[in-house]
Amino acid sequence: MRWFRVLFRIFGWLLTPFLAWAASFFGAVGGALIAIRMEDPVRGLVVTAICGAVTCFAVLLVWLHYLRRSPEVREALAVTVDGTPDTLEMVAPDAPGESGRQP
Repeated sequence: MRWFRVLFRIFGWLLTPFLAWAASFFGAVGGALIAIRMEDPVRGLVVTAICGAVTCFAVLLVWLHYLRRSPEVREALAVTVDGTPDTLEMVAPDAPGESGRQP
């Protein structure tokens, strides 16, 4: 079962960067929809990039605020308050009874 726990821990660690990527993607799509109406293509690219960056920043702020307020989510995803991986439990040995063997 240790591998199962490690798999979910890695998923929790990758959730914050995935949210940032998804937010920037959807922000850039929204910016591209706005940029369609612009005559200058360079300004359209700038609007697309700015919309993606602003959306990514806003979603990350909301996500980190949620992580700070919810210790249950932090524990389930094995991340710290700032969203970085909590690796202390990875180096600790299994609790007695989890591995099924007695030392």
